[in-house]
Amino acid sequence: MRKLTTPLIAALLLGLFSLPAGAQEKPQQITIGYQKANIFALLKYRGTLEKTLEPQGVKVRWIEFPAGPQMLEGLNVGSIDLAATGDAPPAFAQAAKADLVYLAHSPPSPKTEAIVVPQDSAIRSVADLKGKRVALNKGSDVNYLLVSALEQAGLSYKDITPVYLPPSDARAAFQRGSVDAWVIWDPYYAEVETHANARRLKDAEGLVPHYTFYFASRRFAETYPDSAKQVIQQLGALSDWANGHPQEAAAILAQSTGLDQAIWARAIARMPFGSQRMSPEVFRQQQQLADKFTAIGLLPGKVDVNAARWSEDKPEAP
Repeated sequence: MRKLTTPLIAALLLGLFSLPAGAQEKPQQITIGYQKANIFALLKYRGTLEKTLEPQGVKVRWIEFPAGPQMLEGLNVGSIDLAATGDAPPAFAQAAKADLVYLAHSPPSPKTEAIVVPQDSAIRSVADLKGKRVALNKGSDVNYLLVSALEQAGLSYKDITPVYLPPSDARAAFQRGSVDAWVIWDPYYAEVETHANARRLKDAEGLVPHYTFYFASRRFAETYPDSAKQVIQQLGALSDWANGHPQEAAAILAQSTGLDQAIWARAIARMPFGSQRMSPEVFRQQQQLADKFTAIGLLPGKVDVNAARWSEDKPEAP
């Protein structure tokens, strides 16, 4: 009888306990970053992801962040596995060497961000912004909207004075008249329309598509691709529910943010939810955004957006 050596025993045990072909290990926990006003907040409050993953022995942990850039930094350092932000933060995250991947994106929602001015302002066109003080969140999606709108009007970024403020501070500056215009996104856009009688000067329609992107750290996406897909599938199912139940979705987001349900109803009316697979065209649009920020000096150098492709989306070698 053949004597079982230690290496042979180890090999047999490895074969006994290894996963069958096609099976994948599940994480014990998925940590998701969210903001009070984005789709992951809806998913958190609905609790459907937990119901799906609990039978698989997977727990869900939620960590709140004030904005997209901080959330993607959390993704980069490993404090979270998944996140959702708008168009611009990932370009800045890549410039900072964050190892993230694009999983999917929402439908375009260009009407959910706009340049607004006070109702009685003499500013009637984007061209009238020349020499004016414009409040915005630096490196955000609306930063891209402003640059694109100025170019369309024959102006450059140097023709205005950007005043970089987070939404709460920008709202106060807009109210007291210390800035001439504000570039902002929903639900803050809907709130200032409702409570400050702001007038829309230009939204992103025809200028920039404006997506919400769903991200994972590369480590998580490559180690647990099935789990990443499950979360994206849940976001798709949630989107179908939210699109069909806008008042219920508005009520949840009102509870999450403390804003009136009527404000959220106004925002959701121009905010299609969804989850779509990344495409070459969307990557091209993101590259255009990154190149624009590099050209105006907000990014220190060239960013290769395609480097953040998930292996699941890469074309197979011939």
